[in-house]
Amino acid sequence: MAFGSFDNKGVSHTVSEINMVPLIDVMLVLLVIFIITAPLLSHSIKINVPQASSQPVEQEPKTIDLAVDAQGQLYWNEQAVTADQLTQKFAAEAALEPQPELRIRADLNTRYEVLAQVMSSAKAAGLKRLGFITRPGSKDAAEDHVAADKAAEPAAAR
Repeated sequence: MAFGSFDNKGVSHTVSEINMVPLIDVMLVLLVIFIITAPLLSHSIKINVPQASSQPVEQEPKTIDLAVDAQGQLYWNEQAVTADQLTQKFAAEAALEPQPELRIRADLNTRYEVLAQVMSSAKAAGLKRLGFITRPGSKDAAEDHVAADKAAEPAAAR
């Protein structure tokens, strides 16, 4: 009479596979719930909303065209002004809301000192929007200008 054997035929071992049946059951229950509740979520309450026709207010800020010629003469919107008048005009324009944009258009041969004084005066008055107007040019035109400047220099300066 043998109560046990040395072979593994009678020994039970644990199964290391995931049982998918409960997961599938939960998924199907959730699917049914979503199928039933989805049409209920799409219904909305009908409300008569008042209609108004209004256009948004679009304020375009004013622009100031400040031109500086080669001699340093200043032009406020095509009218000649002095440096003192320019300071007063900057202060008056800085008080406006919205502030205008100052666009500086300078001659190619204008001294940097004049432009620096204009920009400093605009900043001191409180103008915050400042831009420069330039004209697009080709690379050849810039090289020609540099060559012309070198040719115009006196021989002692070279």
